[in-house]
Amino acid sequence: MFENQLTIAIDFDGTIVEDAYPRIGKPKLFAFETLKMLEGKKHRLILWTYRSGKRLDEAVEFCKENGIEFYAVNKSYPEEQFNEKESSRKINADLFIDDRNIGGFPGWGEIYQLIDGHKSELMEKHQNRSKRGIFSIFKKK
Repeated sequence: MFENQLTIAIDFDGTIVEDAYPRIGKPKLFAFETLKMLEGKKHRLILWTYRSGKRLDEAVEFCKENGIEFYAVNKSYPEEQFNEKESSRKINADLFIDDRNIGGFPGWGEIYQLIDGHKSELMEKHQNRSKRGIFSIFKKK
């Protein structure tokens, strides 16, 4: 594993593409360019979406056609077996990129700047949060 590698879960509709569900919307400005740059820096990208079945296959294929193959799709790692009756669909990731974030979707240019410019800070916060629990994010340094 790379020292500063992040696992990043990314929503599809409204985040990578404009929200036109069940169709596939137009790509968001700089979405695929940013994803390629993150992938090139060895971050693990996970497609994390509500889509399933045929609609999910269409989204995965659309991303492949645009140069992105995800580390995993709707799971934490490629080999993970998902059993709806025994498991939660929540995945293990350092960051989640979604158009329904508090404050809305900032845009792909800003997302890249946040991740690339503050990668070591993000990793430190993630590691500290894992050690001290969820309430650590509310504590002042």
